[in-house]
Amino acid sequence: MRCPFYQVDAFTGRAFGGNPAAVMPLDTWLPDGVLQAIAAENNLSETAFFLQAPGPVFELRWFTPTTEVPLCGHATLAAGFVLSLLGIGGSIYLIATGHDWAGVTLGGINLTGLAGVFVYGARRAGQRRNAEPES
Repeated sequence: MRCPFYQVDAFTGRAFGGNPAAVMPLDTWLPDGVLQAIAAENNLSETAFFLQAPGPVFELRWFTPTTEVPLCGHATLAAGFVLSLLGIGGSIYLIATGHDWAGVTLGGINLTGLAGVFVYGARRAGQRRNAEPES
């Protein structure tokens, strides 16, 4: 099986700076042991795995080389960056797995069974916050 792999330096505009994180988009969740083995092989502080759920929702999990963690800020930003590289723009909801948000909705999407919420608003390069998109 081949899975795309990205190494993103978060919090910087230059190579070899900031906080590196591995990001791997998936089509389906792999077994936890496989995710852990991939993170160990990557040997970065965190590896973020995500897959698309219904609508503009992406489930997200983070692993260090030794364990799954409940949250990682720089790997979340790295995952958002990868989504923008893949051409997925607009408002994207990154959902952290492992939390109970039963009955909660976001943008009309029921989050029951998905988890904690991170909102990533992708913008095109050069577009200012709250600016109208360029045509």
